[in-house]
Order: sequence, then structure tokens, then C-alpha cells
Amino acid sequence: MHRTELPVAIRSLIAEGTAIPAHPLALDAGRRLDRRRQRALARYYLDAGAGGLAVGVHTTQFAIREAGLYAPVLEIAAETAAAWSDRPVVKVAGLVGPTAQAVEEARTARALGYHCGLLSLAALKTASLEEIVAHCAAVAEEMPLVGFYLQPSVGGMRLPFEFWRRFAAIDNVIAIKIAPFNRYATLDVIRGVAAARAEDRITLYTGNDDHIVLDLVTPFAVERDGVPVTLRIRGGLLGHWSVWTRAAVGLLERCRAAAEAGGVDADLLALDAQVTDCNGAVFDVANGFRGCIAGCHEVLRRQGLLEGTWCLDPDEGLSPGQAEELTRVSRAYPHLTDDAFVAENLDRWLA
Repeated sequence: MHRTELPVAIRSLIAEGTAIPAHPLALDAGRRLDRRRQRALARYYLDAGAGGLAVGVHTTQFAIREAGLYAPVLEIAAETAAAWSDRPVVKVAGLVGPTAQAVEEARTARALGYHCGLLSLAALKTASLEEIVAHCAAVAEEMPLVGFYLQPSVGGMRLPFEFWRRFAAIDNVIAIKIAPFNRYATLDVIRGVAAARAEDRITLYTGNDDHIVLDLVTPFAVERDGVPVTLRIRGGLLGHWSVWTRAAVGLLERCRAAAEAGGVDADLLALDAQVTDCNGAVFDVANGFRGCIAGCHEVLRRQGLLEGTWCLDPDEGLSPGQAEELTRVSRAYPHLTDDAFVAENLDRWLA
């Protein structure tokens, strides 16, 4: 499937930039898929105003493949989006593994109605640059790609400017999620897209959960052939936005309005630090991100969307002190939460 085969409304939504939460995995106490709550999460995101769903990604837990849950989880989200919302919803499928696996996952996702694949390169850490680019090109033959710069702390690897220049030159790449949690590496991606002259085809999304607001309001001016070129990050595809999603959608709208007006006020700049503080608690930065997925689960558990914080790996859970940190940021920044919105709609989503 080529990007030009996507519905016009979907192409437009991706290009404009939207809020795409990285969809968690709902499990019961036996660590089995809880279909009811998996569906409720998708309903929550759609009603919160998210423009898309990213499923089978890091926040969904990469181990769903070994558990035989990849296709079932993707199917639940796709069916829920079709049944629950009458507006366009971008469906993004996580693609992982060596080339044969990533290609097969792309075929599965395409058959389930997904529009594009978020391509993780974590399995290619020992590959050469040529091999990595060839891998990306092969997967792009199956469906449009969203590039993924995953931070090394949770399994990613360093990807230089030259990789991003060559990746951006692949015709079926439509977006890039920039998530290295590193300002220098973020600039490598932006420079690579500019060097490939792909800024009109590729939409940049922030995945830097530690720097969301400033990513969304910064004009990135880089030089190409002696001429300045300005690129902007248009939306967010974030694990952090799997929680308090209604507030996240409002934040994106506010950042977009400020960027379009050409002015960022001090209150908006202050939000950058507040959002980062929240993310530190949710993603368990104090413990090297060990509890990042369980932290998202805990917020959703407190709201009633999840029954528990269970992950597929029994050893994966909240870190000591993480629950207290979540309580602290929830109290400190109530304007960044959406507890009242969830409480008003929870029974309907769980029905």
C-alpha cells in the first residue's frame, strides 16, 4: 500500500498533525487480555479527541508478539475506532523485529485496516547503516511508514543524521516520531528530513515525552544549500498521552495556536516544565524508566479504566516511590489531568 492510496481525510489528518496516544495493553489479574477494558481504552482516547491510535508499540508492550496478542489487540482497536467514531481516525501499527517479521506484521496490520506502521529498529542494533536502510525500504514496500527514533534507555539505539537523510528519502515514509529524549539527536532527524527535501511529505511528531511543549512550539530553522529552511513538529505520538488524554488534546491545540500566531507566552512555556515533571513520575525517570509502562497503567487504574497495573512480564511494575510521585504531580498540576472527564464517561466506555 502506497501513501497515495490512503483516504484523503487520513492523509490530511496526518499532515496537519494530531494527538496519537500510544495504546496500553489491558490485562486481568491472570495477565490475560481484558478485551472489555482494552476496548474501553480506545473509546476513551476517541472521546478525548485523539486523532489516532498507535497499537502494538512500546507502550502496548513489545512482548505481545510472543504472547500471541499482536493481531487480537490491533483488531480490537480497529473495530472500536470503526464502531465508536464517525470521524477519521489514523490507525498506526507498531512494527518490530528483523525484516521478515516486520514485513509480516505490516501485512497483518494492513489487512486489519491500519494506515501506517511505526517502525522500531531495536532488532537491528548490530546491522550496518546500509542494512538498516535496506530493511526500512523493504518494509515500506508493504505500507506507509512512520519512522521511530526510540530512546536507548528503553531499547532504542543511536541513529545518526545520515540515516535520517536516507530514511527520509524513502518515498513511502509519511511521518517520523522523534523520541530520543535528546536535543542533539532530535536535530539530527530534522536536519535529515530537510536534507532529503522531504519536509512537505513527512510530518514530524514529537515522541520526546520529556520535552513535549517546546517541541510543539519551536520553529526549527536549519540550513540547506545556504538557505534557511524552517520545519515544525506538528503533532504528538506519545506514551505520555496514553494518560490524561483529554488534557493532552487541549495542550496540543494551544501549542498549535501559539505556533500559528508566532508568539509563545510565559504561561505556555511554564507548562513545558510542568508536563515534564508529570512525565518524570509517569515514566519513572528516577529509576531509569523501569516503571514507565506500569506508571501509565497506574494512572489509568486510579481512574477506573484499568483493573490493575499488570504487565506481561511479572517482574515489570511500579518502582518504589513511583506511586507517591504520581500522587504528587496529580495534586500539583490538576489542569494537566482529566479525572473528571473520565469519571463522567467511564460507565459508558466499559459498557
